[in-house]
Amino acid sequence: MKTWAVQDAKAQFSEFLDNCLKEGPQLVTKRGVEAAVLVPMDVWQRFQKNTKSSLKQLLLSDNERGSDLLIPQRGNPQRRKIKQIT
Repeated sequence: MKTWAVQDAKAQFSEFLDNCLKEGPQLVTKRGVEAAVLVPMDVWQRFQKNTKSSLKQLLLSDNERGSDLLIPQRGNPQRRKIKQIT
């Protein structure tokens, strides 16, 4: 992933965009600190597709509720043995 200073990305935006489309994500820094990443549309759509819904989005949706919730299986509980006092 190539790193671009924000002023270079602005000044050479066509090259910045072409590099993104040809080589993949491009990192933008602002004052030497990582600030943003430009990614091709297919990568962005894949990220969006793999993102799970938030609880708020799930409850407000018209879809069947709970269909995309992952509920973990519970194990067999183990009880402590009680010591008999004689």
